[in-house]
Amino acid sequence: MPSTKTDEEIAASVQEGDVDSFRELMERYEPKLARYARRFLFDVDESKDLLQEVFIKAYTNLKSFDRSRRFSPWIYRIAHNEFVNALRKRKNDRDNVSIFDFDVLLPHPAAKETADGEAGQKELRAALDRFLSKIDPKYRETLTLYYFDEMDYREIAEIMHVPVSTVGVRLQRGKTLLRKMVEGENVA
Repeated sequence: MPSTKTDEEIAASVQEGDVDSFRELMERYEPKLARYARRFLFDVDESKDLLQEVFIKAYTNLKSFDRSRRFSPWIYRIAHNEFVNALRKRKNDRDNVSIFDFDVLLPHPAAKETADGEAGQKELRAALDRFLSKIDPKYRETLTLYYFDEMDYREIAEIMHVPVSTVGVRLQRGKTLLRKMVEGENVA
């Protein structure tokens, strides 16, 4: 039975020696981080391997987790670093890396949706999936965190170690790139 403890309380328990509690954090974050990895890296096998590395690093570095802060951005930052390093390695290996920014085409999931907008949202999400691999990773990651992981600008800025204003710029530029790709496909 899942605990009713917050992520931060579970992390504190692990820091105090209850290492078995880390399993609950893994169970809570594995689906979220797996989705993030798949959308960021577009390689299922590589995503699985890197996800294991993320949890190993999180466990190894959990003593450094500041209990006064939120756990979610902390573990997403570890994932971000692993994924960016993997993209850099891939770029060095293949010299062909791409990333996306979702904020341009889709409103944030927290925004109120209309009945008319739901069909359009499904169409846009399908387009995003097709075009995400074709845009720069800094935009792809920002869009993924915002639209699929439903994080706010502040959380994304904390994960990516960039100013909040940079998050907004990347979202806008990513949406613009995606819009151009979608419009270009519709013209052809």
